[in-house]
Amino acid sequence: MHVEAITIGPSDALASVESVRALAGRGLVGDRKAAAGTRPGGALTLIEAEALEDVGLTGPESRRQVVVRGVRLNELVGRRFRVGEVECLGVELCEPCLHLESLTRPGIIRDLVHRGGLNADVLNDGTIRVGDAVEI
Repeated sequence: MHVEAITIGPSDALASVESVRALAGRGLVGDRKAAAGTRPGGALTLIEAEALEDVGLTGPESRRQVVVRGVRLNELVGRRFRVGEVECLGVELCEPCLHLESLTRPGIIRDLVHRGGLNADVLNDGTIRVGDAVEI
């Protein structure tokens, strides 16, 4: 169970990075969501690499910040877990939306329903790196 990719940035210029600093209650430094502040569960979005492979999307195309492999994200709603140095709380499923469909392809909502990832809170400051373990 590990981090496979990280994507951050403004909405129109998402970029892959090797590591990112997470701030408690805020999100990822340099990401569009941290700059605007967050609602509960809005600090961090994660998605399973296996789900992306099934539907033919990349991490940046999914618009989720962290791609993980070997983790069943749906099981983390309401649970604490660690991504590298960062303790997180799974808040809710991150279901696909019409905006994602407009940026990718028709049918992506249907293909990713209940597999669109996880919205989580960041509970402490720390760094997330590609290759970091995800611990439940």
